[in-house]
Amino acid sequence: MMKENPGLSSFVIGGSLVGRSSLAASQAYCRAVTRAARSSFPLAFRLLPPAKRRAMDALYAFMRVSDDLADEPGATAATLAAWRAALGGALAGRPTHPVHPALHDAVRRFAVPHQYLFDVLDGVEADLAPVRFDTFADLYPYCYRVASAVGLACVRVWGLRAGATWAEADGPAEAAGIAFQLTNILRDLGEDAARGRVYLPADELAAARVDPRTWSHHSPAFQEMMHLQAARARGYYRAAERLHHSLTPDGRAIYGLMCDTYRGLLDEIERRGFDVFAARVRVPRWRKAAAFAAAWPVRWGWW
Repeated sequence: MMKENPGLSSFVIGGSLVGRSSLAASQAYCRAVTRAARSSFPLAFRLLPPAKRRAMDALYAFMRVSDDLADEPGATAATLAAWRAALGGALAGRPTHPVHPALHDAVRRFAVPHQYLFDVLDGVEADLAPVRFDTFADLYPYCYRVASAVGLACVRVWGLRAGATWAEADGPAEAAGIAFQLTNILRDLGEDAARGRVYLPADELAAARVDPRTWSHHSPAFQEMMHLQAARARGYYRAAERLHHSLTPDGRAIYGLMCDTYRGLLDEIERRGFDVFAARVRVPRWRKAAAFAAAWPVRWGWW
């Protein structure tokens, strides 16, 4: 788990909703966690008005702490069970971690269904055991838990335009999470395999005659298999496009920036001939900057 602020690490507010001072301290903690992350998300959050930005900081910090907790040496199911119980307490107004007051406030203020947060913990817990998915039907629930559930929580914060409904928005939001996670899986293929984690469906690897223990981007079989995986991800990106029509202007702006970033990552993976082993694939800075600049007119409602 990431290092905690000593002034906040042990505080407990039992049995009642948090007060103004502890909420402010928690929001500051979440903001620090977000800014310390090596991620493009903190920059994207600037597209949102202050209340939404604070809520996104809280959601991101909760996800970050959960991930780091599971990645700690010696992490067990009992560790995650304790964190899950603490989440339940936090959502009931009994925080025991610096993230909790801000998370409680964000969930209450923007009516984020609690189940999405517990779904995320289910996904995090899956990484404690050796990772193997026999089929894509087995992989999909994992992607939903670690990515789609996050997105479904985020769109509650971003909000819907007048006349839009969650029935219209949730399907594309779920598809976006699947697309993002499939892109992450392709990017991290070598890194994950070195840690004993293979997220691609075993039946598809077997059909392509690709062995994770010896795979190389020089192999024609590997190339063909990766083309199929990239095409699947692009199909989910297309299914996710409808979400743009449901969101508020600032929601469209941040969602569009995230889509541009992840699609750019997939483009870069393909541009490199699926060589995800020599170095970590990243979106070029110029493309990130262009996407961020293009998001502002959307944020202001100019189109």
